[in-house]
Amino acid sequence: MKKRYWSIILVFTVLYGCGDQYYTKADFQSALKIDSHVHIRSDDGTFEDIAASDNFILISPNVDHGDSADLRIQQAFASASARKYPSRVFFEPSFWFDTAGYGKPGWSENIIEQLGKDLAEPGAVGVKIWKNIGMVLRDRNGKFIMVDDPALDQVISYIKGRNLPVTGHLGEPLNCWMPLGEMNIRSNRNYYEQHPEYHMYLHPEYPSYNDQIVARDNFVARHPDMVFIGCHLGSIEWNVDSLASRLDRFPNMAVDISARIAHLQFQSMENRERVRNFCIKYQDRLLYGTDVGYSGSNNPDAFKKRMHEQWLDDWNYLVSDEEMTSTRFDGNFTGLKLPKKVVDKIYFTNAVKWYKLPV
Repeated sequence: MKKRYWSIILVFTVLYGCGDQYYTKADFQSALKIDSHVHIRSDDGTFEDIAASDNFILISPNVDHGDSADLRIQQAFASASARKYPSRVFFEPSFWFDTAGYGKPGWSENIIEQLGKDLAEPGAVGVKIWKNIGMVLRDRNGKFIMVDDPALDQVISYIKGRNLPVTGHLGEPLNCWMPLGEMNIRSNRNYYEQHPEYHMYLHPEYPSYNDQIVARDNFVARHPDMVFIGCHLGSIEWNVDSLASRLDRFPNMAVDISARIAHLQFQSMENRERVRNFCIKYQDRLLYGTDVGYSGSNNPDAFKKRMHEQWLDDWNYLVSDEEMTSTRFDGNFTGLKLPKKVVDKIYFTNAVKWYKLPV
């Protein structure tokens, strides 16, 4: 859709949809929203269709799993979707990490050359750095490569020079360093049970949780003019006060809540007002996202139903004060019932601002 179309919708929402201070569950489909963290790996239009139906724009970051062929497939799907659905789908190419060439002359130039090609595609709005930096990749001496390594500076300078944000999934939730039985979120437990290579409790010789966070903080401090969007509540999902200290320290840092809303809900059981006050205080720094991926399905209608239900459940938590439960942990919690202006920022305005979306 054209930029003018979305502008008209947004103006209509502001002028005629703000009679009350709060949204309700019934307002879900009429509000224009952005899911700032999804993964599109199909060309069948299923994800895009349900997004249009539920009034979502999508941002699909690519992920460097260490397989360059897979990364090119991701790029092809994401960029094709952005071309097919202009102003409704955007994407981020990955900071492709050439391990074989690391430390050799021309390493940064090769990455920059590839990024230049990827960013030339319509709909590119940033560059994604993944947790393989800090958790997988090692230099020729066997030392883990951390994100604050000065060797990355030239590529980061290139991204900044393009006036683009860096989106970073760096580190993992604190649960990653705990035994499976002590994790408080089932989705974390299920993930690390299926991916023991990333379950750091099993790998004490790897960098610790604190090592990851310190390296990320050093990275952001090293580039104070870099716009940085920390995925998954910046891997400080376990405590909003600790996350707040980073947002206070780094004015050019925002975070998405993708795949971590359960952690906010879990904290809401103990102290709802603390979580609510955090969201209100940092209303300009939070981006809604889910981290849901779609790679084709034998039953696209079932995917659409699940996606709609997840989006609606998240919306209800943020806009209502209903008593709720989650499949991700045991116990009851109460929705945050955030003011409408805060919800608009989390769901739309912040993604437009931080990613400079042309909508």
